[in-house]
Amino acid sequence: MLDTSDLDRWIGVPLTGGDIVEDIHVNDIRRWAQAMQNPYPLHHDRAWARESRFGDIVSSPSFTVNTTWGHGAEPSIQGVVPGTHMLFGGDEWWFHGPRIRPGDVIRCEKMLFDYTQKETKFAGPTIFSRGDTTYANQAGQIVAKQRSTSIRYLAEEAAKRIREEDTVDPEWSDEDLYQLEEEKMDYYKSFLDLGHDRRLIAKKGEKIARRPIGPHTIQSFTTEWRSCLFTVWGATNYDYEGTESTTETAGWLPEMTKDFEGGKVDPARTDGLYLGPSRGHTIPRYAKLIGMPRGYGYGASMGAWVLDYVSNWGGEWTDLKHSDMKFRAPALTGDVTYLDGEITAVEYERKSGRPLATVQVSMTNQLGAVLAVGDVTALLPSETAPESE
Repeated sequence: MLDTSDLDRWIGVPLTGGDIVEDIHVNDIRRWAQAMQNPYPLHHDRAWARESRFGDIVSSPSFTVNTTWGHGAEPSIQGVVPGTHMLFGGDEWWFHGPRIRPGDVIRCEKMLFDYTQKETKFAGPTIFSRGDTTYANQAGQIVAKQRSTSIRYLAEEAAKRIREEDTVDPEWSDEDLYQLEEEKMDYYKSFLDLGHDRRLIAKKGEKIARRPIGPHTIQSFTTEWRSCLFTVWGATNYDYEGTESTTETAGWLPEMTKDFEGGKVDPARTDGLYLGPSRGHTIPRYAKLIGMPRGYGYGASMGAWVLDYVSNWGGEWTDLKHSDMKFRAPALTGDVTYLDGEITAVEYERKSGRPLATVQVSMTNQLGAVLAVGDVTALLPSETAPESE
């Protein structure tokens, strides 16, 4: 069993800091949509967005995770457990209404919620810890609350269990890649055809168009990382205002630890991608060191793909209310990720009288292996009544 004694002192302890220093810029929103491979025009096309419900470009709900340090996972990585690494285990979201717009300033409150320890095939003794991040804008409005799950495990033990056959990227023929691009275009057309109209009808058993993403590459994972605002030099406020955070000293392997003293000269040494915990995503040598067979994707991106998938289907008049996704495995280089959705319930929200659709989402790779599963609840528009943000 892993020693969790240092985690106990953090449960329920408020954390501040890790906020993005400047207000949100329209190009931050565009860059996120681009990195998440999400061409919904509301998030990048000003002419299209000005004809929308919002009157200009606004963020996707998934962009919320991009307005704090560490994808909102920081509060779930409190307490020191030596020799461990961390993977995303899932996210639960509650959305409260206002979209993030250019000019907004987002501030967060965080705390470790709870943790459990289990035996896993992946790495033996493994800690599943959950942390809460509440996002508020400059007007004091709660934008969303995120409950992030971190999987903390002994990297050395996971590395022993890598299967050699999983260390090689799959190969795709030109015909396979052409067909995949056609499938992507079919998916994009499925939500672009809705235009500015309201999605008024949703039926139990209705399936949402399949969304393919990939094949994933070192380049695509790097693009995702570089769209995260906290990776920009000087963009994040690390003043914890009298509180403390142990995320940077959580017990990482020496090879996965940032150089804060050197970072005073060269900020790249605290960047995380070149030196630090994130280098395993894009450098196969370090991926294997922490138990991954090859370069692997970001849990924050997986969560974003799901939120974008349901939000795109609903269109600009639909508001996401809740999402609860459990991650089972990461996307690996060379793999293709598929998102499939099915409406499992349609009810009515008592307060607004609007339809509330529950979409069951599954995420798989080209071999059919399940990467993530869960439900997203979306508040559909009424036919005549105006909806506020």
